[in-house]
Amino acid sequence: MSKPFYTSEARKIGITNRSVSGVVPDIGSYESTLERDFMERLRFESNFEKIIPQPVTIQYENSKQEPRSYTPDGLLHFQQDCYISPILYEIKYREDLKNLWKELLPKFRAAKRFATSRGWTFKVFTEIEIRTPFLDNAKFLWPYKNTIIETEMENHILSILSDLQEADPDLLLTALCSSPYNRAKMIPMIWTLIANRKIDCDLDQPLTMNNRIWVKETL
Repeated sequence: MSKPFYTSEARKIGITNRSVSGVVPDIGSYESTLERDFMERLRFESNFEKIIPQPVTIQYENSKQEPRSYTPDGLLHFQQDCYISPILYEIKYREDLKNLWKELLPKFRAAKRFATSRGWTFKVFTEIEIRTPFLDNAKFLWPYKNTIIETEMENHILSILSDLQEADPDLLLTALCSSPYNRAKMIPMIWTLIANRKIDCDLDQPLTMNNRIWVKETL
């Protein structure tokens, strides 16, 4: 079987008749709810830099040595200081993988060879990897991303949490104030600090008032 090669004129995402088509701001266009959720995750990943959609078309031969072409969904780039190689990727539902595996396998093998030749990796993402508690947390926290907290209040919250070393949102609120009214007003501030990674927690776990939180270490 010949080695795969690529052309720079990969197919472009266009407007489709599917109701799930749309755009995730600052990330790109999607053509399925699974691809949308994938992008929702990415824009909350601290190491993520950009997506190049459908970046290459790879030419290959199938098992009958017939010429075929394959265009992966995208190429992920990460921040340089995190030393993560670009990821050439495909997004598929697991049911589609199962039903179309014989057809998809030669494509994926060609993509893996091509990615390796470029110093990249090739991955297939399904709903198992995408629709996790991290996605739920990202969707919940994203609206708080651009919320502004007064510097004095932010420093006060971080100072109290630093003194506690670690806590949970409920305990932190108790340490900050005794009034139920004031505590209710401060809950969005805690979510804002978590959304902006000034307060750390394990976002791979469902986010609740009882999650362990701590002040993010700064270099």
